[in-house]
Amino acid sequence: MVLPCSLLAQAGAQRAVLRSLASPAKWVQLVQKPQTQRFQSTRSSTTANSYKLSHPQAGTVASPYRKKFAAPPPITAEEAVSNILYNTPTSKAPVESKHILDCLAQDEPGVLSRVTGIMAARGYNIDTLVASKTEVPGLSRMTIVLKGERMMMVQAKRQLEDLVPIWAVLDYTDTKLIQRELLLAKVSILGPEHAIPQVRAYRHSKEEMAHDPVYEETLASGGGAAEAADQHHHERYATTPSASESLLLSHRNLKALRELTSLFQGRIVDVSAESIAIELSAKSERVDAFLSLIRPFGILEAVRSGLMVMPRSQQLSMYEDDPASDDVTGQATVVDDTMLPPG
Repeated sequence: MVLPCSLLAQAGAQRAVLRSLASPAKWVQLVQKPQTQRFQSTRSSTTANSYKLSHPQAGTVASPYRKKFAAPPPITAEEAVSNILYNTPTSKAPVESKHILDCLAQDEPGVLSRVTGIMAARGYNIDTLVASKTEVPGLSRMTIVLKGERMMMVQAKRQLEDLVPIWAVLDYTDTKLIQRELLLAKVSILGPEHAIPQVRAYRHSKEEMAHDPVYEETLASGGGAAEAADQHHHERYATTPSASESLLLSHRNLKALRELTSLFQGRIVDVSAESIAIELSAKSERVDAFLSLIRPFGILEAVRSGLMVMPRSQQLSMYEDDPASDDVTGQATVVDDTMLPPG
């Protein structure tokens, strides 16, 4: 097969270029071209600084982050102490301490009434009281939360122990506990203005409507008091949105309530066109915080079960000689002196 002369000439030129590039002298000539002299490697560590000094940046906009601001004026110790004292929040009013009693009683009629009767006769302030059956037949459990002084709680415990149906009364005030309270709340998804239906204007006092310009104008035009009251009610509460606005508003409120419920690890147990039912199991303080956050949406009704407690386990390891168990319980192992070696 005979190749054309043009292809032979092109192949010969390529081989000549490759042979020239294979020579180290040719590479030195290529690197030392004037336009590539700045990329030469050097052993000096100040070459970059010299290049920056010889080629200053011109026409660049100064970045606001590079702007040097004046240092804040120094403050004296007196000013620092005054600032700390001014910003320190004031102490709240002292609140009554909570005391938790757990009663183990016989599961028979009249026990709960006898317990509440003793509390009412002595004037004890009962915060919550939860009574229920247990897994043992014939045994019920009551969790009572009292508010008051320590001495009052001690007296209440002694009086409860004197009752015949009571097996034992446990004081869980200073014990590490698992505390839970169940909340069921029905919240409106139409907005707070539609949570409670507005009544007609005649329920408002005459003094309230007397300062309303619509009411006065209706009376001046010859209308009666009833007509003026209806006009006052229409002008004040005529905020009924359209069907599309109500649909969008309900879905927006539903989304906000769903996200808020998920933050508190609750769940929605019922959904309707106007409201939802939320279930939450948490500590009492967390339930209070959740209620304060959903109150702007409009709470239709809510019910709380009361505080239920159970002591936490003190042994975290299956090994009896685990040193970590002493740290958890806070009690050191007692060493018998008779078991020590002589000397």
